[in-house]
Amino acid sequence: MAATPAPPQAPPKPTWDPRRPEPAFPWLRPTIRIRLTLLYGGMFLIAGILLLSIIYLLAAQALRTGNQPLFKIVDFNALRVTSTDCPGVDNGNLSLSEFNAAISACIDHQRQAALDSLLSRSLLALLGLAVIAFAFGYAMAGRVLSPLGRITRTARAVAGSDLSRRIELDGPDDELKELADTFDDMLERLQRAFTAQQRFVGNASHELRTPLAINRTLLEVQLSDPHAPMELQQLGKTLLATNERSEQLVEGLLLLARSDNQIVERKPVDLAEVASQAIDQVRGEAEAKGVVIRGERKPAVVQGNGVLLERIALNLVQNAVRYNVANEQREALPHKGGGGSREGGWVEVTTDVQHGQAILVVTNTGPVVPAYEIDNLFEPFRRLRTERTGSDKGVGLGLSIARSVARAHGGHISAQPREGGGLVMRVMLPI
Repeated sequence: MAATPAPPQAPPKPTWDPRRPEPAFPWLRPTIRIRLTLLYGGMFLIAGILLLSIIYLLAAQALRTGNQPLFKIVDFNALRVTSTDCPGVDNGNLSLSEFNAAISACIDHQRQAALDSLLSRSLLALLGLAVIAFAFGYAMAGRVLSPLGRITRTARAVAGSDLSRRIELDGPDDELKELADTFDDMLERLQRAFTAQQRFVGNASHELRTPLAINRTLLEVQLSDPHAPMELQQLGKTLLATNERSEQLVEGLLLLARSDNQIVERKPVDLAEVASQAIDQVRGEAEAKGVVIRGERKPAVVQGNGVLLERIALNLVQNAVRYNVANEQREALPHKGGGGSREGGWVEVTTDVQHGQAILVVTNTGPVVPAYEIDNLFEPFRRLRTERTGSDKGVGLGLSIARSVARAHGGHISAQPREGGGLVMRVMLPI
């Protein structure tokens, strides 16, 4: 009889513990509280010793230790005295009581003068020590808080989509170093998560391209057969349109994943040229719908990726043309062949430089857009409540891609409803 196999053993426990080891004497750890207590306590002690020493010297000088007495006896028998500090006792006709009163008044005057001198000099000494203490305290506080500035600069760089930055703070094992190490660990995990997400989207998009391309080829071959039944040709056209929509969705997802990264290689790009190229690509569709494209495009050069910036302009102009309605009134608009009038909507594309920023503005006539629906337009696969994802006007990624590209270039995009219908899309990029 065969022996019963032994059950599988449990995997060994990991020997590495991610938790930090506890020190033997945690109260000896050079924490920020202890360092600040020692620093400012020592500064207060030194300032007190200096102030006490200065006051002692000033008091000794005010008392005039070892100086000449207030008066000198000139004639002991006649009780004649002379004094440089008490001129009132020089009179030889003073009685004993008057002499004592004059001496007392002179002593009181000298005491008051010494106190006034001590007070004024002590105030000057205190003012000087205060200036020195504030300057020294400011310098020491900057030295103690310099790691926080380093953490802040790194966080600001990370906010600009640069997840590769690390603080790598060196120094004593205090709360600031622990915070910096924790922040570095968090950035490491975030970078791995974002990289994995973008790699997944990119790989999925690339993998989906192959079957979609095969489907498109098979459908085109089938539609090229002149003997194919009409029903089969109609079905093939429908499937080809669906396949084309799927290809657009895949391309949009891939571009959206790429545009979330920071632009590393930047070159001078003129938004006016980018907008003109986008208009040339959409002009045929605009003429078919009776939409006129107009606007003045002034030079606005930015540092960025020309392909991605052209995608912003193309998406905005395409949306402005596709989501357009004819005006009820006739507008007199010039044509290449002369003046005339026609009925239809319009799209205005302008570029300019304002307040140190390059601005691309796309305005169109169209349906009335509620203000509370504006934020939903920038979400993937989101449209107005009257539209659905299955609309033939796009896959719902155009504005999401435009926002991601603008953020990658350090700018932003905003939208606001236009009075009478339509939208005003404004892209602002740093020069």
